[in-house]
Amino acid sequence: MKKIYLDHNATTPVLPEVFEAMRPYFMEEFGNASSIHGYGRVARVVIEESRQKIAAILQCAPDEIVFTSGGTESDNLAIKGGAWAKKDSGKHIITSAIEHHAVLESCRYLKKTGFEVTYLKPDRLGRIASETLKQAIRSDTILISIMHANNETGVIQDIPSMSKIALESGIAFHTDAVQSTGKIPYSIPELGIEMLSISAHKFYGPKGVGLLYIKKKTKIMPLNHGGSHENNKRAGTENVPGIVGLAKALEVAQRDLLDETNRLAKIKSIFVDGVKKRIRDIEIIGDQQNCIPNTVCISFKGIEGESIVLSLDLKGIAVSSGSACSSGSVNASHVILAMGIPPEQAHGIIRFSFGRTNSESDIVYILDVLEQEIARIRSISPLYGKA
Repeated sequence: MKKIYLDHNATTPVLPEVFEAMRPYFMEEFGNASSIHGYGRVARVVIEESRQKIAAILQCAPDEIVFTSGGTESDNLAIKGGAWAKKDSGKHIITSAIEHHAVLESCRYLKKTGFEVTYLKPDRLGRIASETLKQAIRSDTILISIMHANNETGVIQDIPSMSKIALESGIAFHTDAVQSTGKIPYSIPELGIEMLSISAHKFYGPKGVGLLYIKKKTKIMPLNHGGSHENNKRAGTENVPGIVGLAKALEVAQRDLLDETNRLAKIKSIFVDGVKKRIRDIEIIGDQQNCIPNTVCISFKGIEGESIVLSLDLKGIAVSSGSACSSGSVNASHVILAMGIPPEQAHGIIRFSFGRTNSESDIVYILDVLEQEIARIRSISPLYGKA
């Protein structure tokens, strides 16, 4: 049976060249970067070389990079650490209703400890208006967190415009760039933010490693306490092979960005055109003019998303009915509901996220199977005739 992976927003396979770059640091060069002997010095050198490579790509200073265990930790450090460090200046935080759970749960936790949180609502296309942000700012607002690209819809937010508003008010701005990194071009100066989260496994690096960019002079309180690792911002022995893999994956993503972006945009266009021609009662969700090139979110009228996921899986096609972090939930996506899409429609949404493992030749098989399975499920679904 043909196997096709269309869930690259959930995770990606490690590229061979990334794995080869990491390999020596699992066995031969296994030192702890905090040790002062030869093994430790080798580890320290490779970590700092990786930091410099990443900083050059992001266009920031090396000492503004803090290595973490991934996007979730980076978001937690930015939200909780940023809020705790500035609590004497105010306790109001602004975020959006369509953020990743790592941001939403961090805000929910802070709310329990006395902070106030404003959740900005998107429009029907999943866009957060800069004017809406401006109106939400108060004299006690200390932190704003708006994601760069949404993990479910792929919609890109106008971060430069929003960060400018924050800067004018003297408020720290954080963006979760986990889904945009490696898929669209950007730089730290262009975004104009104080903090930015990245996770390696979203762009063909290893799981369990990421980073948080923290602009110089930005106040932040560490979550982990122990050693003086990562410039006293994140205690814990560094994941040397993971950091090497993160740097290499980002280097490869930057190298191939234009070609891969164009290739994925073409595959996505062929797929969307095919779905529109062959399957009725669908809706493409989100602003397609401002969307990462590999992602398309589609609503199939009168069908539960989970039934589509399972049916396609039996045919060798892996897709998602929402965020991988909430796939065990039977509730409709909070992102889709926040966009004003009715619950009955929100339950029938599937995310297709293309990547390096996909080719144009895959689309014919995908469309054939999708058309057959949607027709089959609808024929036995009590929801379709009533929807």
